[in-house]
Amino acid sequence: MSFKMHNLVVPTWTGIMEEFRKIGVDPGGCAVMAPKALHRMVKIFDLTPRQANIIKQEMLGKGADAATSRGSVDCSVEKTDVLLMGTEKQYREVIKKLRMQPFQLGILADQLEELINNLRDRPPRELICRDKKLPLGERTLVMGILNVTPDSFSDGGRYYHIDAAIAQARRMVDEGADIIDLGGESTRPGYTPVSTEEELDRVIPVLKVLVRELNVPISVDTTKALVARRALEVGAHIINDQWALRADPGMASVLAEYQVPVVLMHNQQNTIYRDLMGDMVQFFQESISKAEQSGIPRENIIIDPGIGLGKTSEQNLEVLRRLQELDCLGLPVLLGTSRKSMIGKVLGLPLDQRVEGTAATVALGIASGTDIVRVHDVKEMVRVARMTDAVVRNQQRTN
Repeated sequence: MSFKMHNLVVPTWTGIMEEFRKIGVDPGGCAVMAPKALHRMVKIFDLTPRQANIIKQEMLGKGADAATSRGSVDCSVEKTDVLLMGTEKQYREVIKKLRMQPFQLGILADQLEELINNLRDRPPRELICRDKKLPLGERTLVMGILNVTPDSFSDGGRYYHIDAAIAQARRMVDEGADIIDLGGESTRPGYTPVSTEEELDRVIPVLKVLVRELNVPISVDTTKALVARRALEVGAHIINDQWALRADPGMASVLAEYQVPVVLMHNQQNTIYRDLMGDMVQFFQESISKAEQSGIPRENIIIDPGIGLGKTSEQNLEVLRRLQELDCLGLPVLLGTSRKSMIGKVLGLPLDQRVEGTAATVALGIASGTDIVRVHDVKEMVRVARMTDAVVRNQQRTN
């Protein structure tokens, strides 16, 4: 006799509940069993041996486990990283015990609980962009790139003149763009920074037309608070900050005043990391904290891993492989891989031949939970997003 069986790969709460539904599990039983089916690995950095040993004992006591450095057992090291391994149910039981422990483990317990909560499926919601709304979590949103610069890495100043820029924006909306991202300063390798006045001269005339004529939100890609303020006065809906509130100390207060969504991109001046994803998460946590302290609500924050910025090609590929590790922040993710140099290096292709490479990264990003993709080739990437959504989100759309 042969029994039918196979392994299930179901990393989400929604997926687990669907499997229970297929079997016909009692609803009360579903709520009890689902946390047992969600296995999580959590890495904690720089704990003392005392902290690490207590955590390990509590995890073991609940049938889970924790990996620590060899020297943490006899306290021969000052610090150790800890890798926790267990189900959501085990974590929640351990969190209760840690709250009763010394050595600041109560604080750690609160942070661990927030992380575990963030790993739950984010329910669909609306992103409020002033007078416009975007559906988050229902389908992948496509952001069309509109560079009004003479030295953009991708389009070489093709849309530098206002008429060409406006025509391109209209074309992208017709092709399915949900957002237009307008930028007046290139960030290509070796770019020359421009003054606030020059950036305003490039962006504002185009923006005035776009907010009047287009029915989609307009994002302005800038790191300067004065540019952001003027753009918001004119009617911009979103600010895309490539330095995550770090380039200009006045940016956070401007965004808090206007209460608009902000994209916080990971960026740094070098490519040196102790732990790539761990360092990125810490970077985001610091910028998110600054945003919230300034009065920017968490529901207005979107994070961008910053592919191509502050990373080598190998690091960019690693980030793409590990995108789901950003889920611990519980925020929407925007991914911008379009025509990036890593694609050129992998495929050995120039800028104008990277559509297929971009499509691969867009599909993989969506499969890893990306909510918004920022692209040059809107028509093609809208098709990629719709096809990937049909698989990943079970969303099928036709025109």
